[in-house]
Amino acid sequence: MMVSMHLMKANLTVKALQDATAEFARSESRHAEPKLFGVTDGKAVGTYLERKFIRFLKKRYRFDAAGSAKGIDFPLLGVDIKTTSVRQPQSSCPFKSGRQKVFGLGYSLLVFVYEKTDDQDAKTARLDIQHVIFVEADYTADFQMTKGIQQILDNEGNEDDLIALMRDRLLPVDDVEANQIAQEILRKRPKIGYLTISNALQWRLQYKRVIDSAGNVEGVLRIH
Repeated sequence: MMVSMHLMKANLTVKALQDATAEFARSESRHAEPKLFGVTDGKAVGTYLERKFIRFLKKRYRFDAAGSAKGIDFPLLGVDIKTTSVRQPQSSCPFKSGRQKVFGLGYSLLVFVYEKTDDQDAKTARLDIQHVIFVEADYTADFQMTKGIQQILDNEGNEDDLIALMRDRLLPVDDVEANQIAQEILRKRPKIGYLTISNALQWRLQYKRVIDSAGNVEGVLRIH
């Protein structure tokens, strides 16, 4: 009895995802795409790239794509895809709690950073994938917030000092949650995050530091 192609596919793992991403980035960087010619909407470009990458993966692996309550692309792996132009490397992210600035988003990020160019003669566009960065979940907090926390802890700061920092940084939490966060920090020091997270109805994630740090710090891996 013949085994179906679906059953022959391996389960997607984080390592397999990273390896496949590097291959996809090399291939996509050479591809001329008529559908993207003249397109300036970053969201449309990102949607194109993410959907094409998911199709690329589905040919090789079994996995649960987005659709879970967590709202991320690979819920079983705890990984979300982000795409951004190298000219302004940032994207939006669902806001869940002010705690995310301190302890991280709660999942890892796979960040595609591209430069789009149009070929006026051929009427095609090319996405040169200049960077692919994998940021592990523990390192997805806000850099300035976590750096300030580390300095307070190194200087034998207490709960009041931590709460004052949260107030100074306009962390969107009430007094009760600020106290809870401070107590949790004193029990377990959070890791330094490498995102810049701006307060908004949706978090605004900025990736300049991630790009600069990739491969040089723990938890921020350069895939391509």
